[in-house]
Formats: sequence, structure tokens, C-alpha cells
Amino acid sequence: LGQTFKVTSQEATKLSLAFSKPPLTSAEDCQKLSEDVQNAILAVATVYCWLPKGQGTTLRKMVRDATIEVVEGMIQLTEAILSAPLESLSQEQLVSTGGVWEACEQVSSLPRDNQAAVASILAACLGVVKDALEEMEHAVVEGQDPYSDIMEDEELGFRGNRDTYWSEADRKLLSSCMGLMKASKACLKKVLGVVKAYGKADSPEQIAQLDDLADIANEISPSVDELALSMYPPMNQLAVRLNAAKLASVLKKVLEITRTSHVCPPSEEGWVQFLTGAVDHNMNKIKNFTQGQL
Repeated sequence: LGQTFKVTSQEATKLSLAFSKPPLTSAEDCQKLSEDVQNAILAVATVYCWLPKGQGTTLRKMVRDATIEVVEGMIQLTEAILSAPLESLSQEQLVSTGGVWEACEQVSSLPRDNQAAVASILAACLGVVKDALEEMEHAVVEGQDPYSDIMEDEELGFRGNRDTYWSEADRKLLSSCMGLMKASKACLKKVLGVVKAYGKADSPEQIAQLDDLADIANEISPSVDELALSMYPPMNQLAVRLNAAKLASVLKKVLEITRTSHVCPPSEEGWVQFLTGAVDHNMNKIKNFTQGQL
């Protein structure tokens, strides 16, 4: 794959240089250039297709995404060349050539097996959840009015508007929701740690277990985002409860899949139980606070 990406990058350079200044390339040379570009792209696609599905769907998806980026980059470069006059090298052509180079360079950072692929997915999810948690912590620390940085105007109404701050009941609920968000961050951090430490991609069973982990972990960050959005005033406590329940369900699935997989030896079961308890504890508090909304 590395070799085919390298050849494609070189073909992009040759193609771009051939159409960087007059005179126009001969029909014969155009034909040769076109064939070389097509062969390079076909080689990239072929090598991706050779990657066995048994090596893991997470790994295949990442390689597929990188392959698509190279193909689309070359299409964009070709279109830039076809649409620009030959007088000089167009800005679009320069950018498109750089885009192909960048897409081809990605191959060096692609994961080499499904364990590395799943670890990179978990790390990305963890980053998103961290950002969402920090944003919400910042809003809560700002005090009663998360919109205090917005200047008063006729449309928004006065700062005393109930829709712009949390009531006392809202703030009690907020605390438990934040607990659930913190549990999400801790869960991803711990799962990433055990995948790096104990994850293997030597057998079909191990590879499938890693894919299951990646699939369910991918549901955490959207669920955290949905909960966070519903926490802003004016707070609909029932919507918060439903979003919290969805996140709690996803977290418990992640913890259960982790516990029953090869990445969780007996020495790691303690934190799985602890985090399961933390999820239940916060969810029970959320249910109690919102009981009157049902």
C-alpha cells in the first residue's frame, strides 16, 4: 500500500508539472500521462481490496478512507487542470497537487493492525468527550447565567429572563449529568489503556472483539454531545433524563463488552465494576431528580 501511494504521489507531480506552463503537452504524452495516473489509482484500489476482511472492519475502514482520499484528490487535480487556462500554474492546481501529496503521505501513519486501529478510534472519541466535558464545566463555573458573555439586546431580552439561566432544581440535575459525562471520559481512558496494554489481533476472535469495542465506543461521543446540548437552559428535564439514560446504556454496553473480551484480564475487572457502579449511581440520581416530570 505504501508503494502504491508513493507512485500515485509521483504521478500527481508529473501530471501537474506537464500542465504548469505552455506549450501544451502533445496528444501522445497526454495519453501516456493519463494511463500512468489511471494505473497508479487502480493499483491503490487493488491493494486496498487485497486487505482481508478478517483483519478487522475497523482497520479496513481506516485504510478505505485513506484510499478514497487519494482517489478523490487525483480527481480534483485532474478537474483543476482541465478547467484552468494554460498560461500559468493556477492556485487551484497547486492546492490540488498538495492535496494529493498530503493524502498519499497518510499511509505512513495508518495503523498496521486492528489493535492499533481500534486504539486510534478510542483516542479520537476520548478527545471529543474531553472537549465536551471541559465546555460544560466552563459553563457551570460561569455561574447562574451561562449566557452572561452575550450582551443584552432587545431580541434576547433582559438578563433576568428565565430561559438564560439554571434554576436550583436544574443545578441539582446538572451535577449528576456531569458525573455521567466524567464517567464517559474515565471509561474511554481506561478502555484505551487496556486495548493498548492487552489488545491483540492474532486470532479472528480477538479481532472481532476489538471491532465490537470500536463500534460501541463510537456511540459514546454523540451521546455525550446530545446530553450536553440538552443541559443548557432553558432545560427540559425530561429530555435530559432521556439523553442521560441513552448515554448510561451505551457506557454499560462498553463496560460489559470490555469485561468479557481478551483485553480485560482479572486484574482489570475492579475498575470495570467501579465505573459500572458510578454510571448506575449517577443515573439513579437523575431518575430521582426528574421523577416529577414523568
